[in-house]
Amino acid sequence: MDATTIQQAVAQHLLAVKAVQLRPEEPFTWSSGWKSPIYCDNRVTLAYPEVRSFIKNALAELIQYQFPGVEVIAGVATAGIPQGALVADALGLPYCYVRPEPKVHGMGKQIEGHLPQSGPLGPQKVVVIEDLISTGGSSLKVVDALRAAGADVIGMAAIFTYGFPVANENFAAKNVPLACLSNYESLLTEAQALDYISASAMQSLASWRENPADWGK
Repeated sequence: MDATTIQQAVAQHLLAVKAVQLRPEEPFTWSSGWKSPIYCDNRVTLAYPEVRSFIKNALAELIQYQFPGVEVIAGVATAGIPQGALVADALGLPYCYVRPEPKVHGMGKQIEGHLPQSGPLGPQKVVVIEDLISTGGSSLKVVDALRAAGADVIGMAAIFTYGFPVANENFAAKNVPLACLSNYESLLTEAQALDYISASAMQSLASWRENPADWGK
């Protein structure tokens, strides 16, 4: 399937299993305090074998195409842990997962599992797996930790992105290529085609993406 078909298919799956919920009239409140007409919890997909397998295989194919030199998969704690493990298994690659911050007890680890320090050609090439990209802040802390440990992070792959301009700026500043299976535009297109939302709700959802911090105030 081409990229557009994948974007549409993933959006359909997320809507079908209610991993994404759209409520412009009764907005959610994010931990940041933002009011949001959308709530996305891609962990829900793990409960549906057909959807889980589709996303696993789509991520594996995306990584092979976008980051062909990958040698290690790293999941972002916590929601990226199971997705990363599934993808690493599909690709037959080593796997670890990384917290945005080190633990404050025990061994104080930030990277769990084994991160190979180097290969025959130098530092191991790592692709980070995330479930959802909003601003990219916590995901990029994981990149910092991997680089500090000697890894060569060649990119990040995620199931879904809101496509906020600030996220694009943050990833560019860290020199981290980002590849996502689906995005906010594809989701709205599919939601309208499937009669999940009205034309008026579509306008509200589109305006939120332009200015999420002030939307709904």
